[in-house]
Amino acid sequence: MTEVVIIGAGAAGIAAARALHDAGVDALMVEARDRVGGRAWTVDSGQGFPIDLGCGWLHSADRNPWREIAEAGGWDVDHTPPPWSRPTLPKGAPTPEQAKFGEAIGRFRGSLEDFPESEPDRAASTYLEPGNRWNPLLDAVSTYYSGAELEYVSLRDLARYDDTGVNWRVTDGYGGLIADHAFGLPVKLNCIVTRIDRRGKKLRVETNDGVIDADAVIVTLPSTVIAETPDLFLPALPEKVEAAMGLPLGLADKLYLSLEGAEEFHEESRAFGKMDRTATAAYHFRPFGRGEIEAYFGGTLAAELERDGEGAFVDFAVAELVALYGSDFAKRLAPLASHFWLTDPFARGSYSYAKPGHADDRARLAATVEDRIYFAGEACSRADYSTAHGAYLTGVAAANAIAQNRRKPG
Repeated sequence: MTEVVIIGAGAAGIAAARALHDAGVDALMVEARDRVGGRAWTVDSGQGFPIDLGCGWLHSADRNPWREIAEAGGWDVDHTPPPWSRPTLPKGAPTPEQAKFGEAIGRFRGSLEDFPESEPDRAASTYLEPGNRWNPLLDAVSTYYSGAELEYVSLRDLARYDDTGVNWRVTDGYGGLIADHAFGLPVKLNCIVTRIDRRGKKLRVETNDGVIDADAVIVTLPSTVIAETPDLFLPALPEKVEAAMGLPLGLADKLYLSLEGAEEFHEESRAFGKMDRTATAAYHFRPFGRGEIEAYFGGTLAAELERDGEGAFVDFAVAELVALYGSDFAKRLAPLASHFWLTDPFARGSYSYAKPGHADDRARLAATVEDRIYFAGEACSRADYSTAHGAYLTGVAAANAIAQNRRKPG
């Protein structure tokens, strides 16, 4: 028996648990994995430095609560601007072609910002300029930040996203920071929730490790998990399943490669494998000045490569890099680490996007049920979705609502 069960120990669950702990509310996190952090995960590269297999950037860092937590805890925050804010060529000055693409993406993003709330929602692809030669690459970039091609993504949802343009990183790993925030909080790992029975005065949280009775529950499961688990609640909550179905998780996978002789490349530079297609990866050279490449795959391409395993990612990346830098380049590369988020049973994707016509499903998913079942996570955020700070803010909001209800008389 506990006052609050928090389902999921990712960024939202940890934020909620910490807020409840600080408010003096008895709370227990239950996590299906054998670790905390969820889709934030820092691992050892084997080369003497950490790497983030999940979220890696402190987006909107000037207002990001994880940045404040990092600084308060003595974590080093790197302020180097991201590679997408600078020329995309690792060697020398940008080419005229790159400059033209920069103009195209600037026009496209500007049109998104001007989309009025009064207009009917539509697919973001409708804002592509007909016949623009850069449309395939604009679609590729969409798979990096939405995890899906533009035809699948709500224009209204993109227009609502709030990004201050300040993007920093945690030198020792964003996932490490988030996991550290859970230190000392009660948590049960390897504990899979199978059902939340809401028929009685107490909520009964059924797990593979027994039943936990609680006064309230905070559900921080990824939207795709909720959508694909219609019998999670008893009685069922079909409105939550429907909302989650409108907010699927897109896919963005990373592959880290060590790079011999990396010094010839500029630190924090980037290149696209191909500039005339959607099925291409983005390559971040020498992040933090390290001798590595962070390769980024999204959308349909990432899903197709996952079916064939890590070797398919490596082969694809090596082929694109060899085409850019010559056949000898392959000898300088070796795989370090990767993780497949689509086939991860406890994630089933990377971060949420809204289907066209479903931007308002974020509010529907976030709505409290019976003043005792709360929902949190990046998919519940109207303007900070797909981010760890969006998850944090929704987790704290759920915790504060519980604490406030607890103080009500009677």
